[in-house]
Amino acid sequence: MSVSDKITVERDGHVLKVGLNRPARMNAFDPEMFHAIARAYGELDSDPELRCGLLWAAGDNFTAGLDLPQWVAGFSRGSWPELAPEERDPFGLDPQRRVSKPVVVAFQGLCYTVGIELALAADIRVAAAGTRFGQIEVKRGIYPIGGATIRFVQEFGWGNAMRYLLTGDEFSAAEAQRIGFVQEVVDDGQQLARALEIAKRVAAQAPLAVAATLRSARHAQLAGQAAEIAALLPNLQELMRSEDVQEGVRSFMERRPAQFKGR
Repeated sequence: MSVSDKITVERDGHVLKVGLNRPARMNAFDPEMFHAIARAYGELDSDPELRCGLLWAAGDNFTAGLDLPQWVAGFSRGSWPELAPEERDPFGLDPQRRVSKPVVVAFQGLCYTVGIELALAADIRVAAAGTRFGQIEVKRGIYPIGGATIRFVQEFGWGNAMRYLLTGDEFSAAEAQRIGFVQEVVDDGQQLARALEIAKRVAAQAPLAVAATLRSARHAQLAGQAAEIAALLPNLQELMRSEDVQEGVRSFMERRPAQFKGR
């Protein structure tokens, strides 16, 4: 099976749909898939016509997690696969190689380990009601290295994080929404359509403003609130020179939807 068979990439207007496509293996995640998503995220990042990503999965399950035998050698060396210049880190652990545009995720079926970590590196998450989540590395003798130990605590609080990181217990879509991991739970089979609807809503906004919002929030997480507070107005001053701001003001005065160009 070629890399392109394991990951599908499709444009839908300003949205780039990236699909896990190994359903016969429950979308078990191998190094080829890592690179294929990294390349897709690089395409999303570099193409000004693309404004939002959508990560989804073919078949009954989002992913059963890492195809662990495929990763043993690399993990024993203490490294992820090396990224090519055009690739972006699917887990967003390298701030310099993280995709700079928003990504929406649609879940169904099983979503274990690496699936949760791919979603934690994204921005908005929609789950089918029957989705079952599990950060189960402790059951395999390892621990999460794709960002879960950091972002679980950051997003869900210490107790909620340890409840699932230390036990490896499954949790439901309803529980995922309760702790804040999932923003919407929809009927089974509706998750992709709803996630695409949200992605298109994001893509309809001013691209430079969306990028600045995402960059500001991420900088606050990494550098702290004080550092980002100091940067808010200087960064806005730069944004005020854009054509999109002029269009935003005109559309407000003319009481019509804005037509943003991303410049």
